[in-house]
Amino acid sequence: MVVVDGMGGHAHGARAAEVTVATIKECFAEMTLPVFDPQGFLTLSLARAHDRVVKLGDGVALDHKPRATCAVCLVQDAGSYWAHVGDSRIYQLRNGQIERRTRDHSHVELLLREGLIAESEIRGHPMRNFVECCLGGDAPLPDMSVTSRNKLEPGDVLLACTDGLWSGLEDGDVAELARDSSAPFERAVRTLADRAVAKNSPYSDNTSATAVRWRGE
Repeated sequence: MVVVDGMGGHAHGARAAEVTVATIKECFAEMTLPVFDPQGFLTLSLARAHDRVVKLGDGVALDHKPRATCAVCLVQDAGSYWAHVGDSRIYQLRNGQIERRTRDHSHVELLLREGLIAESEIRGHPMRNFVECCLGGDAPLPDMSVTSRNKLEPGDVLLACTDGLWSGLEDGDVAELARDSSAPFERAVRTLADRAVAKNSPYSDNTSATAVRWRGE
């Protein structure tokens, strides 16, 4: 599962997103399955994507260099491994609750960790869109978060999304994806995205999401 949010102006952001997705798919296609070293695979995939997005920005003014936030989830052996850069997120939902999620590489997340703001203040904070790191831009490898194995239980839902989705929703809205396993899943994801776009209107950001429901081994 991969989601990417391009930055650096419409054209440059779109190209950054395209290159990032293509690179990660390329890396996955090169692997023997199951992946022997999931964390190594995720790290190297994001590093390769970063290098390619940096090259896209050669000769481009700093404010318009292609950049991207990214979240990648690898599912195998009844578990999932996560990697992300920036404020694109991965959620693990269970029994109508958020079991865990990634922590954004953002200024407001830094303020939250330092106890300067509460979780409820993130959505309305004036610097909520300021990310601390991303793919592309500067050549040095950005900070990235890579998890160890997160065990999956039957009925768990994994959701990867850009900030255009989660910024327009409450945690309870996101958790709804794991409340009714009988509902058509694709429709539920699309409804959630439509709700986020409507909530953020008229300033809706790129709203991309991919999700799976784990049925068991």
